Amino acid sequence: MNIVEKSDDEILQSANPMWNDLIKFSNEGNYGEFVRNFSYALTNGLHEVEVGKQFANSDLTRNLSSDYDYLGIIRRGEHVTVLYRMRCTKRPGEWLGRLVLGYEEDEVRIFGASIF
Repeated sequence: MNIVEKSDDEILQSANPMWNDLIKFSNEGNYGEFVRNFSYALTNGLHEVEVGKQFANSDLTRNLSSDYDYLGIIRRGEHVTVLYRMRCTKRPGEWLGRLVLGYEEDEVRIFGASIF
């Protein structure tokens, strides 16, 4: 199955709960739960100590607002990129959230996630 063939609504049914979890576990600094929906390749590429430093030292990653706006979906190859407008509870302004989803072993998994 290729996720790019799904409708926007079908993609968002998977994406939004995963994004909500990323916000929650980022704010809590809970690395184990933060990566639970990551693909095998993404999990292996992350360095737990470096991610822990980001959780500990970044006002943004520890104070993400659950008040975000869905902006759109980009389809490419076997992955979709879901874009969100993000806010921080401690810093003024807006950030772009990016969630890359695809299938791994017949399950929707996260292949990339970032806020910039």
